[in-house]
Amino acid sequence: MNRARFLRLLGGGLAAAVMGSRLAAAQRAGGAATGGFDFWFTRLKYNSGDWDVDQRMPANLLTSLVDYTTLRIDPEEHVVALSDPRMLSAPFCYLAGHKAVEFSEIERRNFERYVRNGGFVFVDDCNHDIDGLFAKSFEAQMAGIFGGEAMKKLPNNHPLYSSFFKFAGPPATSFELNGWGDDLIHDYLKGITINGRLGVLYSNKDYGCEWDYDWRNKRFLAEDNTRFGVNIIMYALSN
Repeated sequence: MNRARFLRLLGGGLAAAVMGSRLAAAQRAGGAATGGFDFWFTRLKYNSGDWDVDQRMPANLLTSLVDYTTLRIDPEEHVVALSDPRMLSAPFCYLAGHKAVEFSEIERRNFERYVRNGGFVFVDDCNHDIDGLFAKSFEAQMAGIFGGEAMKKLPNNHPLYSSFFKFAGPPATSFELNGWGDDLIHDYLKGITINGRLGVLYSNKDYGCEWDYDWRNKRFLAEDNTRFGVNIIMYALSN
């Protein structure tokens, strides 16, 4: 039985005890699951660009975690500045936008410390464009922090794609299928691996916009497209 299956079967109270290195690292950094929650969604606010995008997405994804898992989920989104040391205690962070990303020195330092100490950041390019402002500037930031070769394509057999539901690779989004952005369907995600574990997951597929709808509208979907978001979070918590 793998860890994801184990978490799936456990009751919420026991799940907190087996969260793995992500939550343990967060607790060592001085944080704890506030209010007895196993998971809370942290959006990173940064000084450059437009960080406050896809505003309905977190609630939608949190609803899916309640629907599919036994984890105790904080229903509120938490917005924390990247410059704030409180972000170091989050079990999972989300960072997105359209515009150029230029981290301040303290933002850069916190980002690096968080990732190197076991944190997980899901970064989503809302332009869904590998040549856009966000993509070029964010990748340059990562190269400056972790080195020019650190960001690599993830193979389709990466454990991320089987951490809860089974996927053959990253699901396409309707924005790609409609020919928006750079008119490409990106058949890969990228990531930065630190000491054998994925610390940064980077997407040009604009999943945030794909999941940015009222949670009550999921009943009209032929297949729930937030299931991959559940995979991302369960992978983050269990690796």
